[in-house]
Amino acid sequence: MSDLAISEVTPITRRSTPPEIRPQSAGRILIIDDEAAIRESLETLLHLEGYTVVVAGTGREGLAQIGERSFDVVLLDLALPDKNGMEVLADIRLLHPQQAVIMITAYGTVENAVRAMQSGATNFIQKPWDNEKLLADVRAAVARQKAEEENVQLKRALKQRYNFEHIVGKSEPMLKIFDLVAQVAPSRSTVLLQGESGTGKELIAKAIHLNSTRRDRPFVPVNSGSTPADLLESTLFGHVKGAFTSAVTSKKGLFEVADRGTLFLDEIGTMTMDTQSKILRVLQDRKFMHLGGVQEIQADVRIIAATNVDLRQMVREGKFREDLFYRLNVISIDLPPLRQRREDIPLLVHHFLKKYSDENELPLRNMSLEALRPLVSYSWPGNVRELENTVERAVVLSSGTEIGVDLLPDHVVGRGSAVPAMDASPGATLFSIVEDCERRIIIDMLERCSWNQTEAAERFHVPLSTLNQKIKRLSIEIKKKNREIA
Repeated sequence: MSDLAISEVTPITRRSTPPEIRPQSAGRILIIDDEAAIRESLETLLHLEGYTVVVAGTGREGLAQIGERSFDVVLLDLALPDKNGMEVLADIRLLHPQQAVIMITAYGTVENAVRAMQSGATNFIQKPWDNEKLLADVRAAVARQKAEEENVQLKRALKQRYNFEHIVGKSEPMLKIFDLVAQVAPSRSTVLLQGESGTGKELIAKAIHLNSTRRDRPFVPVNSGSTPADLLESTLFGHVKGAFTSAVTSKKGLFEVADRGTLFLDEIGTMTMDTQSKILRVLQDRKFMHLGGVQEIQADVRIIAATNVDLRQMVREGKFREDLFYRLNVISIDLPPLRQRREDIPLLVHHFLKKYSDENELPLRNMSLEALRPLVSYSWPGNVRELENTVERAVVLSSGTEIGVDLLPDHVVGRGSAVPAMDASPGATLFSIVEDCERRIIIDMLERCSWNQTEAAERFHVPLSTLNQKIKRLSIEIKKKNREIA
């Protein structure tokens, strides 16, 4: 229950803009507070300012409202009967990462409000509040929300204008990539896509092709890593009859198949130095020859290359040609891993739910809020591809329309990786037991995050400086591990 007595509700002693000249709605506000008097007071005050107001008495009721419609601002009490306000804030962030939320806190709990702001709240107001300050805070939050929404709408319009087939995302990193794709697509410049496996490099390459002047010509993907080295050159450049033992007929290469189109060279870092030199010649002279041939063939092909390794490091190690790297790296696009754009995870989950419900001829499946939480907090070393496989599995195994936590893999939810039992030896004190437990919890989280302290701090919902202080105080040795790329 709320820790504010009814008598503490700030009275409304002023009337704002007369109804006859008030705009239809200054914005939509959701109030989540279990005290009826608080709700009524805030509702009356905001109505007089021209806002459309919806009220909820519990966290679950408020989350249900957010799931049904959009709001410019949510006024959220920290003390609720069914869920802690911080938990509700975390759930709101799952549903709508950019939602403006103003926390309501009683006197003496300001530190909780500050903690809430560190977890993503826009602002906080303290009971009993000053009406003018509250309205000023709400107006500022509504203005920021509308400005952000206008920016997102512009980006969405850009995405709709261009053909970004199957690319899902509204996070700032992805919107920047949409902008960049729209800029580079009309040119004939070579593009290098860099990012971990499963981040969608081929989708971006297709988007560049479909928005170029070559859109009506072939888009030809080549996975250099899965093609044996001795066959790759024949695959790319073709061969004449008798070029090697099994060449019983002449064959066109993919450079010819992709004529006036786009050739997508995936995992280009796996190519041999000899093949790299031949690719370099095509980029420099726009000509090549069949294996075993003597006639030069013109190559009107745009090359988009992709890699999940650090090509600069390979150049330093002498494993990749420096001149080829600079030819490929005319325009570079870095694709962020999924853990760096977590706000896109609910959108991706919905996209894959629809995709695999349709493919399996099932009614549309929905992911429960309880199941969505671990999906957002998991680090996804396999990126979007791993998330897609997880959702597909859940859809196939589901018997009802709602997918719960039980249908998610153990490693995603955290089952089977509990923190080891604490040390309760005869000489242990309460403080040493608590310290030992805290140390184990932090180590466990660091291991789940591949010892990425920034990611661990985000999942603990604490500042990085706080986590670093605890690591130092508990004498935790940080392990330097390279994250495996699936």
